[in-house]
Order: sequence, then structure tokens, then C-alpha cells
Amino acid sequence: MKGGSKVVVEPHRHEGVFIAKGKEDALVTKNMVPGETVYNEKKISVQNEDGTKVEYRVWNPFRSKLASAILGGVDDVWIKPGAKVLYLGAASGTTVSHVSDIVGPTGVVYAVEFSHRSRRDLVNMAKKRTNVIPIIEDARHPAKYYQKFSVLVIHCVLSSALKYTSLRVCVEYAMHGMLLRLHFILSIVLAGNCCHANCIDSTVPAEAVFEGEVKKMVQEQLKPTEQVTLEPFERDHACVVGGYRMPKKQRVAA
Repeated sequence: MKGGSKVVVEPHRHEGVFIAKGKEDALVTKNMVPGETVYNEKKISVQNEDGTKVEYRVWNPFRSKLASAILGGVDDVWIKPGAKVLYLGAASGTTVSHVSDIVGPTGVVYAVEFSHRSRRDLVNMAKKRTNVIPIIEDARHPAKYYQKFSVLVIHCVLSSALKYTSLRVCVEYAMHGMLLRLHFILSIVLAGNCCHANCIDSTVPAEAVFEGEVKKMVQEQLKPTEQVTLEPFERDHACVVGGYRMPKKQRVAA
């Protein structure tokens, strides 16, 4: 997609995310490091009325389940400018880089990754993105590295872990006093940032799998608030968003 006068960039309803409208519409984020790409994604340069230019990066929903969830209509991802985000299973940093764009210079992304193959790319990306703090540890064992955080308030936990242990990780963070209250975009046993039904039991209908996993979340004191399927970008995937120790709604006096 080329920029210029033929492309109009409009704010998405999720703060920090944008839609580039041209011959084909695309989800984009404002590039925190102009001129640089992370995974050979397309860039769009748009000229403002005052002559200044702003560069955006196309966010490929086939490469990022968070992007596909946004396009799928998820109500709230709890990630916005200035937010503190904990990303479990950050891999080489494809989605992390767009979260970095969204939270901007006043926010921070703590990106946890242990894989030898992925962490090199993640660390190299963080050298240019000052709001990304790579943590080279196993995300399943928060007690080993939670002291590395410089803040006690995390607005959102985003998980790319492939196994049910990501549920326990969120609860353990809270038990350590780091996360007195949080929102999450979590993979249950299902796959990627979100859930892959066929990763559990291919003989069970996806709807039954999702329902069973949500029940497990409730048992862990995690409160799911919405679920969005990720098709056509990911088959049999769903994104589950929710909270932990969320405040009860105040009753309105009659």
C-alpha cells in the first residue's frame, strides 16, 4: 500500500490503532521508529496539512492474532497510549512491535521470551524501541523474574503461550502482589495469543472446547468478559479477554 494523497488514515475506535483507507483498507499503527520495519511489513507515509509526514506500519492480521481480534470486533484490548503491558511468549516480536507503537514513548512493553531462536530478534528489536524491555526467561515461572519490573501496575497481560499454564502465570503474578488488578488477552490451552480449539481434542466441537476453557478460567478467579473468533484469519481460533480481581459494579440507588 502506498501513502500520499490517495491514502487517508483514520483513528480506529481502539486508541493508538488506525485504519488506512485506500484501494484496500488496512489496520495500521504509527511507527515509533520511522524508517524501520520489524517483519518486512509495508509502511505508509502520510503528509499532514502542515506539511509534516507521519509513517504508519501495516499490521498483518495473518501474522498477529491480536490484530485479527481487533478486526474481529473485540470490544476492548486494554492497550492504549501510556499503558504498561506484560507480553508472555513474545517470540521474535511481531505483535510486540505493534503494541510498542500503540503504547508509545510513555508506555512500556515487558516482553518475556525464552526461545533461543526468537530472543535474538526480540533483543535486537528492543535496541531500537526504547519502550520494549525484553526479559529472557521462561514465562511459566514468574517467581524467577517478576522482580525485574520497574512498576507494580500492569494494565494488560497478553499471552502467546501455547498451554494452559498461561492461566496459572497470570494468577501467580497477582499472588506475588504485582498485579493487584489486571486485564488480560490470554491463550488458554488453545494456541497463539488466543485459543486454538483443535490443540486440545479434535473430536470435541470447538464451541464445547471454548466453553470448557472459560470454566477453567473462572476457577482461577479470572473473569472472561468477551470472546471473539479469529476467522477468516485463523481457523478454529478465538480470543478471550477478561480481568482478574476487577472491581464490582456499583449499584445505582433507586
